[in-house]
Amino acid sequence: MSIIIKEVSTKRDIKQFVNLQFELYKDNKYWVPPVKAAEINSLMPENPALDFCDARFFLAFKNDKCVGRIGAIINKSYNQKTGKNFGRINRIEFIDDIEVSEKLIQTAIEWFREKKMEYIHGPLGFTNLDTQGLLIEGFDYLPSIASVYHLPYYKDHFEKLGFEKENDWIEFRLTITEAPLNKAKRGAEIVKKRSGVKVVSFSSRSELNQYSKRVFEILNDAFQFLPYVSTLNDKMIKLYSDKYFNILNPKFIKVVVKDNEPVGFFVGLPSLSKAMQKAKGSLYPFGFIHVLKALKKPEVIDMLLTGVLQDYQNAGIAVILISELQEEMMKAGITTLETTGIFETNQNVITNWKNYEHIQHKRRRCYVKKI
Repeated sequence: MSIIIKEVSTKRDIKQFVNLQFELYKDNKYWVPPVKAAEINSLMPENPALDFCDARFFLAFKNDKCVGRIGAIINKSYNQKTGKNFGRINRIEFIDDIEVSEKLIQTAIEWFREKKMEYIHGPLGFTNLDTQGLLIEGFDYLPSIASVYHLPYYKDHFEKLGFEKENDWIEFRLTITEAPLNKAKRGAEIVKKRSGVKVVSFSSRSELNQYSKRVFEILNDAFQFLPYVSTLNDKMIKLYSDKYFNILNPKFIKVVVKDNEPVGFFVGLPSLSKAMQKAKGSLYPFGFIHVLKALKKPEVIDMLLTGVLQDYQNAGIAVILISELQEEMMKAGITTLETTGIFETNQNVITNWKNYEHIQHKRRRCYVKKI
């Protein structure tokens, strides 16, 4: 039977779009469910990303059953920055049927062509803080909530449909031992004396919230030259501040200041992956209990976000930040640190991670194709 494509246009369609992921992964012990309410909100017209993005979302049906989905996004700010006309694949999911994946991709391509796009790439989100990349290695590891999970056959479908590698992110699991801990501590002390910077620590969310807007302003500056990044406007900063800063454990957040002005930050998040699996996509009425337990008694810390102003990126600020985080982890008896995605070309960071007891266990890919 032929594949039928339907554009998402009603609240019922949106719920079906979100729920498909839960059907495809319901028996997978490594998949971490998103919060359904947050996913639904991201597809609504009120999403502030639509101030600088155009987007369409589609469902695929076979034998009256929903078997696939795809989002098609044009980030106009990013295209203006790069001078190229890119269309982004977003939130793609499908059964292991090449007819389904091909029809979904072709639907996105047709819309992109109408909009005069020249390339299709992804999976990518509205911004670089949205879901990014297709998992191509590490299917037997639990991802952080800032990462993604896909089924192994997705990679084969993308490559059969003519996509090529554009960029890869790699992820590490680090074990904090005495040698790198002491090395980072010595380096941090040297940088502090040389640069005259200080570290701000937090004991409450109210203290932390005073810095939330500045953290994202630093992020805008620090990431401005990276692929897939467009500047976060005030609405997006508020969205991400509300999303993350209200659940963070303040003691794993560090800000470095110079002359009382923040120049760098590190956001470590107690791993919520197992908690989100128990929550099954809903924080209420009981899901939040699992999240609170994970925040109070973490076993693993995820490196959620880090950023240093461009003018200070060669000043050793990152050494101070990682040293401070490690000290807090040791106080809490935590020795495992999960990095989120790092571009495989970022050898400075990768070389540092290899000083630890480590495994490089996951790889995500952004694919590209000329249309």
